[in-house]
Amino acid sequence: MSILRRDLVKFGAGLSLMGATGRLAHAQSAPATGRPAAKSVPFDDETVRNLAHALSRKAYSPPSPNLPSAIANLDFDQYRTITYNPDRALWHGENLTFDVEFFPRGFLYRPRIGMNEVVAGQSTPIPYDPDLFNYSNNVLRVTDDLGFAGLRLRYAINTPGVMEECAVFLGASYFRAVAKGQNYGLSARGFADGTGNPKGEEFAMFREFWLEKPDPGVESVVIHALLDSPSVTGAFRFTIRPGNTTVFDVQSSFFPRQDMTESGIAPLTGMFYFDANERNHVDDWRPAAHDSEALQIWTGAGQQLYRPLINPTDLQFSAFQDDSPHGFGLMQRKRSFHDYEDLALLYEKRPSLWIEPIGNWGPGAVDLVEIPTPNEVNDNIVSFWRPKEPLKKGQEYSFIYRMYWGWDTPWPTPLARVAATRIGGVTDHTEARFIVIDFDGAPFQNLPDNVQFHLISQSTPGTIRNVVVEANPEIKGWRTTFEFVPGDAKVCELQAQLANDQGPVSEKWMYHWTP
Repeated sequence: MSILRRDLVKFGAGLSLMGATGRLAHAQSAPATGRPAAKSVPFDDETVRNLAHALSRKAYSPPSPNLPSAIANLDFDQYRTITYNPDRALWHGENLTFDVEFFPRGFLYRPRIGMNEVVAGQSTPIPYDPDLFNYSNNVLRVTDDLGFAGLRLRYAINTPGVMEECAVFLGASYFRAVAKGQNYGLSARGFADGTGNPKGEEFAMFREFWLEKPDPGVESVVIHALLDSPSVTGAFRFTIRPGNTTVFDVQSSFFPRQDMTESGIAPLTGMFYFDANERNHVDDWRPAAHDSEALQIWTGAGQQLYRPLINPTDLQFSAFQDDSPHGFGLMQRKRSFHDYEDLALLYEKRPSLWIEPIGNWGPGAVDLVEIPTPNEVNDNIVSFWRPKEPLKKGQEYSFIYRMYWGWDTPWPTPLARVAATRIGGVTDHTEARFIVIDFDGAPFQNLPDNVQFHLISQSTPGTIRNVVVEANPEIKGWRTTFEFVPGDAKVCELQAQLANDQGPVSEKWMYHWTP
């Protein structure tokens, strides 16, 4: 079976296919209509944390993938024909700013995920009913008490009075969101463990959700989630505010079942296939294809770093050591249709996702994992915060952060920014690479005629030569070009920063080169 990424994205549940199947856990849901009514129980902001703590003291219970035979082997095309009836959405017709639809089980999304509604401090399971869904093939309508696989949050994000999905939680601990005018792109996860490890990655999952019913007129909604895996449990509280930038306020607590040395906090997952800096082994008619073009970091010391992504020949792992970073994210800066020329996938409308830690996260590193991909089907880029010290069994660890799904970072910078990176060959030197970096932004506004800039650059190892810095009036910015000679090196780390006689005026461009 061949599944095109464009189909997954259009479906709205286009999460990564990597690791999504066979690793999802099991949760209890509510009885179907006609069965005994579920009982309500008290709920407050400590409920899910207490559940996660108690669960961490028990052995992990593997998920049951069992489904009735009629839907046990659905392919993607069959799965997407089972659609939720919007008139049956949770809170539909109650004059609220949000409503919620649910995903059926099947295809990659087999485990039963608990769904609960919280009203006035009481939690009640949301009952399953097969008639919540529409079926193009009635054979797929089974009357078993199946429960749900995930949820989509709807809000009038683009047009007043028209409810559209703005966030989805589906598959392992994956979730994604959009801002006004955007299409789905990269995803986030609740937790990462062992990403990039040749032994394989462990995928935690959200096994149960609690949806707080908002009051009329309130423009935010609160969703709680219980995370579980063989190695760790966790409790999440998401406060979601859709808009021109869609903001998630995230409170998370983790309870390791065992010592963990490869933990990933606030993981981001996207796809980078190719761009003008990296077209190796790609024969494609478009200028670029990616969810995100770079990792951006604002360090705890105030440095602003910009690392263009690559699609490597071999798995690449990079770590940017830091202490209490101001933020990091996978960014999509190219916003013109002509940057991609893809009428179906509209990469120019994919969100950037910025993570702003709240409080002191201490020492650690922003990790970047780049995985080879021969196409744009699989997500192959992962970035996250890795604490310096291991997470110890029996302890509790809390991380609070804000997620900005939008068009850019949430605040402006006085520094020049990298507008594009282009890399090609050098005619008279087979080993050398010709590198072009365009900068635009605040420093180039109202410049005097005699202004001069120069480039601060280095390569470790390798050599940089023939540096040129010149104005680029087409973007109202500046361009630098240089030749890079790696010599016999198999890996080189390059840095470049535009400067004037007062010092650096741009963010620091960083690049990981391999043959």
